[in-house]
Amino acid sequence: MRPLLYVLSAVAVMGLAFWAYRQNYATQDSLKEVARLQREIGALHEALGMQQAEWAYENRPARLRELTLLNFDKLNLLPMTPEQFGAVGEVAMPQPVAASAPMQITQPVETAATLKPKPKPAQKGTTP
Repeated sequence: MRPLLYVLSAVAVMGLAFWAYRQNYATQDSLKEVARLQREIGALHEALGMQQAEWAYENRPARLRELTLLNFDKLNLLPMTPEQFGAVGEVAMPQPVAASAPMQITQPVETAATLKPKPKPAQKGTTP
């Protein structure tokens, strides 16, 4: 009985050693993947910062003003004037509903029990 116990213990130790060996390499692979992803994220942040700087450079007011002057005939842009804006009183606002008046139902409400399916129209050339 003792030799069987020794053999089983040795097999269990070798199995645990094999499991620990595989876990070690799986952990190392995971750490390498995390490091690669962090480098990729850093590169993407850098590219995003560069694109934001280019966007800010392309949208500077002096450049846009120059472009509008060059393309004035094509764009037909005119400076904004106060007459282009409307007064607040000209805007159609919805009328407030009186809170004290109870809601009146003007049409009967259909429920699932009162709804009847509509008959389908017969197709030409077929018999029921």
